[in-house]
Amino acid sequence: MKIRFIALPLTLASFMPAVAQQEAPAQKSDDAYTLKTQANVVLVPSTVRTKQGETIYTLRADQFVVEDNGVAQAVRLDEDTDSLGLTLVVLVQCSRSAVMEYAKLTGLPSMLDDLAGGAPRQVAIATYGKEPTLLGDFSADPHETVSAINQIEPCDGSDAATLDAVAWASSLLDERKDQNRHVILLISETRDHGSHKKPADVIASLGRTNTVVDSISFSPGKNEIFGDLRFGGGSGPLGLLVMAVNAVKKNAPRALAELSGGEYINFTTQKNFDAGIHQLSNRIHNYYLLSFQPQPGPNGAPVDGLHIIRVKVPDYPDAKIGSRESYFSGSLDSLPADLK
Repeated sequence: MKIRFIALPLTLASFMPAVAQQEAPAQKSDDAYTLKTQANVVLVPSTVRTKQGETIYTLRADQFVVEDNGVAQAVRLDEDTDSLGLTLVVLVQCSRSAVMEYAKLTGLPSMLDDLAGGAPRQVAIATYGKEPTLLGDFSADPHETVSAINQIEPCDGSDAATLDAVAWASSLLDERKDQNRHVILLISETRDHGSHKKPADVIASLGRTNTVVDSISFSPGKNEIFGDLRFGGGSGPLGLLVMAVNAVKKNAPRALAELSGGEYINFTTQKNFDAGIHQLSNRIHNYYLLSFQPQPGPNGAPVDGLHIIRVKVPDYPDAKIGSRESYFSGSLDSLPADLK
């Protein structure tokens, strides 16, 4: 079974009591998986592995339980994710210590082939320091992708505005208006340096557009566990968003990957980098594409704010589940100024 992330996915991160209802297989209509303004479909790409790391295949929709802020949802499972195309932005940091890592990117073109597999693809290549630069616009031609990758080179400056670059890449994907899986492959150091975008704004953007962020970071990150975030800590939607923002400040690539459903990988050597891309490829081709329609609040409108997603497979209580952890609904207008 080849399975493929709101967001994104994302990767590429981890996500009950009542058994979810099984729905009919998704129809391949023009709006099958479009995330509307009211966030009426949330995609939850999920991997399920044993304790030993072996993938568990052939699970059915009724074996998954997906909770949205603690409330079990009716789950749909796409049985034919190979038919979904991939729209990908490869976003590579070019400033600061990035120059030390460029030699490790020589195999990136073939690795992107592994990520896309046999699915239709549109790939764009960009670098960023203070601001993002598009080296190659979306193309299905592997030769154009290779040509763009060959243009990657160091850039001057002490900024590495990761949040700004991710927000820019998310807007590029949103403009596509296609039915493909939307993914940002972020290759960067762990810390943001010089972004003007607020973390809450970027989290919301990824959550509204079904974009997954897969992150491969230059240096080892701390083993930061979002315990409170995953297990319902915080005081309401605002408290959850505050925790998510704080996580982004500590390690932007990791937090964005986990919140959007992507994978987060550190590398220090060529071997680490190659293994990381291989890990991403395995995940993308062996995940379950779950989805659900969020239930409205008491007034019939969507519940605004950051929503926490949890996924379990009761038949496999000890399984390791990787999935997106959140999505965002509503407007940021009512948030405190320091979060906007």
